[in-house]
Amino acid sequence: MVLTRRNFLLGGSAALAAGSMSLHASQPAQKEVAPLTGRAAWMQDQRYRWGVMTHYLSDWQARDHKLEMTVELWNKLVNGFDVEAMAKRLNSVGAGHYQISIGQNSGYYLSPNAAYDRVVGNNPSKCSHRDLVADLYEPLSRHDIKLMVYLPSGAPAQDKSAVTALEWANGPHVNKNFQRKWQQIIEEWSHRWGQKVTGWWFDGCYFANTMYRGADAPNFASFAAAARAGNSASCIAFNPGVLYRFLSVTPEEDFTAGEIDKPELAAIRRAEKGQVDGTQLHMLSFLGEKWGSGAPRFTAEQVVSFTGNLLNAGGSVTWDVPVELDGTIRDVFLDQLAAINKAFPREARS
Repeated sequence: MVLTRRNFLLGGSAALAAGSMSLHASQPAQKEVAPLTGRAAWMQDQRYRWGVMTHYLSDWQARDHKLEMTVELWNKLVNGFDVEAMAKRLNSVGAGHYQISIGQNSGYYLSPNAAYDRVVGNNPSKCSHRDLVADLYEPLSRHDIKLMVYLPSGAPAQDKSAVTALEWANGPHVNKNFQRKWQQIIEEWSHRWGQKVTGWWFDGCYFANTMYRGADAPNFASFAAAARAGNSASCIAFNPGVLYRFLSVTPEEDFTAGEIDKPELAAIRRAEKGQVDGTQLHMLSFLGEKWGSGAPRFTAEQVVSFTGNLLNAGGSVTWDVPVELDGTIRDVFLDQLAAINKAFPREARS
């Protein structure tokens, strides 16, 4: 993901919906949706259709807690992420899936990757010793919560040596050598996690015509194959950036990336049975003031309303929330997530 996607604050959107609405009265009757087949079919299942994302990133934690990031400190932070507590909190609010960032622009990643270290040549490695993704799987699976991962489609922009080693050029460039290297790195993670990871959300696919739509590899097909190397059933989304209408960018993806900063503007057009052009309808947005930080910008009633717009169309929703150094989600956000579960319970009411 490029830096520009996360560097803006949103204003005024918290006042757009009436805070006095009942969590139930504001919701239209849910439509009957025919079962979907394919890798993203679970996103229409009542148990999994909405979930939570957290950006656990070295530079964001350093910024928010006034830390000077080092390899040693990053390993300490990753080691301190409480996976059991995260799973219990997610279960307590009825979340059906959880998506975590592997890394982003800093060049620090929360899982080992020998291919990355070999290509980039960092010594010591900026990939953590602990495999946080793998360690999240068991506690999440005990609560029947699916695990997904987030990764940019470009090099870590703040690590100049990595950008050079990966042969990355930001912009409408073919980047064939970069793509081949990045696919090797993705493939190693995919093999490492196997069936533990249910889905991949790839950010920053802004130049699809230039980089990915060619007939010859590397392209969308080889990109998707790398992500599915360890689990052929993994669902994938490629993010073209903020779009208020849900669109699929390639037949190689299984659900829409659906990055939306202002969910009140989300427009569902030409969707049928929860699909847009054959791809599962999905939205990713955030509950804080901006991605990964800040106080809640919406009321619980608004969050329920935005979520319902997607779920009632057969879609799926992922809400990003901030986390503390140990992975704790603050109670104020848990309360909003619990409101979603009250309106759209994970388990059928008797």
